[in-house]
Amino acid sequence: MPRRTAEQAEQTRQAILRSARQHFADEGFSNASLASIVNGAKVTKGALFHHFPNKLNLFQEVWTDLQRGMDAEARVEARKAVNPDDPYAQLLAGAKIYLKWAAKPAYYKIVLFEGPAVLGMQGWYESDRDIGQRNIRRSIRFLAEKGKIDPARVTAYAVLVQSVLNGFGFALGKGTDGLTPEAAHEAFELMLRRLS
Repeated sequence: MPRRTAEQAEQTRQAILRSARQHFADEGFSNASLASIVNGAKVTKGALFHHFPNKLNLFQEVWTDLQRGMDAEARVEARKAVNPDDPYAQLLAGAKIYLKWAAKPAYYKIVLFEGPAVLGMQGWYESDRDIGQRNIRRSIRFLAEKGKIDPARVTAYAVLVQSVLNGFGFALGKGTDGLTPEAAHEAFELMLRRLS
C-alpha cells in the first residue's frame, strides 16, 4: 500500500474511532447507530466495514483504545514517581491516573458501565485483566522484592488491588456522594501500605 493511502486509511480509522467513542459515550452501545457513527466521522458505511467487521468489533476497539490510553498515562506517571525511599510510589502514581480516568464520563460509560454488558462479564474481565493486571502484578512483585509484601501472596494481592481499583472506578463513575478521585486514592494508599 502506498504511503499516502496507508496514511489516509489510518486517518479514516481514527475518525471512525473518535466518532464511535463519542456516540457510545453519549448514547450507549445499543442506542448508537452505525449511521450516526459514520455521519460523525464523515465517512461511508463501506469505509467503516473496511476497518471494522461489525458494531461489536468497533466497540471492542474503542474500549481497548481507552484502556490503552489510560494505561500509557499511568505507566508514564509511575516511571516519574520512582522513589528509592518509597517502593509504593510507582503503584500509587499509576492508581491515581486510573482513578482520574474512571471519573471521566466517557471512560466510565464505555469501559466500566457498557463494557461488561457488551463484552460479557467474562470477556470484560479477561480484557481488563490483560491490560491492568500486567502492571499491577509487576508492581506487587516489586513490593515483594522490597520485603513489603509476602511473595506467596503476589497473585492474591494483585487481584485484590485490581478489584479495589475497579470498585472505586464504578463508584466514581456513578458519582457516589462524597467520593472524589483524591478521596479514593487516599483510601487506596492506606489499604495498600497495610498489606503485608
